[in-house]
Amino acid sequence: MDLDKAMTISARGMEVETARLRIIAENLANQDSTGSTPGAEAYRRKTITFENRMDQTLGAETVRVKKIGTDKSDQQLRFDPSNPAANKDGYVKLPNVNSFVEMMDMREAERGYSANMAVMQATTSMLNRTIGLLK
Repeated sequence: MDLDKAMTISARGMEVETARLRIIAENLANQDSTGSTPGAEAYRRKTITFENRMDQTLGAETVRVKKIGTDKSDQQLRFDPSNPAANKDGYVKLPNVNSFVEMMDMREAERGYSANMAVMQATTSMLNRTIGLLK
């Protein structure tokens, strides 16, 4: 029955959005994490990308996590000679995490998760109505 396929596809969508939220949570938790030794790199923002793959058992494309990487953008410097991560000139590398960007990504992930949840609820309702007809 195709309704179970719809539930599986939606579940895969919810799984990737959950993974996305985990990455966002890590980024937000580390937005102030500098290195611990002089001149050390600060925390680098993690990124997540998705891909569509044909699931042979379902006969349909589903979404999966393709890669969890790091944002290679420049890290800003702040003058703080008392910090253990300060370089010889007294500057500390700061994480390249922007909480505004993370919050926007979180809202997008929430919308994606909610959309997949709505599909699962509609599919469950249709399955229950079908079972009711068979009784």
